[in-house]
Amino acid sequence: MRIAHISDLHISSRDFVKKCGENLLRLLDSIKPDLVIVTGDLTDQGYMHEYERAEEFLNEIKAEKLIVPGNHDSRNSGDILFEDFFGTRFPVYENREIIVLGIDSSEPDIDDGHVGRENYPRVTEIEGLEKIKVVAMHHHLIPIPGTGRERNIPVDSGDFLKVCTESEINLILSGHKHIPWVWKLENTHLITAGTATTRRLKGKSTQSFNLLEIEDGRILLRELRVLNGEVIEERRLM
Repeated sequence: MRIAHISDLHISSRDFVKKCGENLLRLLDSIKPDLVIVTGDLTDQGYMHEYERAEEFLNEIKAEKLIVPGNHDSRNSGDILFEDFFGTRFPVYENREIIVLGIDSSEPDIDDGHVGRENYPRVTEIEGLEKIKVVAMHHHLIPIPGTGRERNIPVDSGDFLKVCTESEINLILSGHKHIPWVWKLENTHLITAGTATTRRLKGKSTQSFNLLEIEDGRILLRELRVLNGEVIEERRLM
């Protein structure tokens, strides 16, 4: 199974790079993933016209999609619009070998993340399931190196991380900081994607997305450069 993990498109921003958007669509069409996971910040300010452009762009991706909102999507009552355009903010994907839980970690009009105790059972209920278990959310749960002072980590990140590790979640996919990174805590890999389509880049980073290949319980992670599709980094997780 192939999963493409893309994040922080900011499609309606003046910093959106049209060429990157075109290349991303071309690469996804070539890769033909079974699932595309989008971990938030589809828009820049959560306005109606931005959601319309985001919907148009994402409709070009022919694969099945699981989409969660980011902090930018929840600005200006955008959290309400998100459901009109993309459905539930807590989507679920499941097949015979994997289950993916989408979690909305955004809060209206603030950049801080928050999962909320009421949502922890979504994770604890799949503990013991003999499948690869994935959580997809916008905010990262552990600070990312090279991104400056930490300000927007979820206020309940420690509690939610404890829930995830104790429930034996294999992967936690996120975005938000525009820097790709991987942490491993116990048996859980926390995978943060970079930005796929904007010029809001930190340091020497580039537009990229992640490709996960899952076969017989093994997981291979590749970070791909959007501009030419080359592999930036590759690592086996399981």
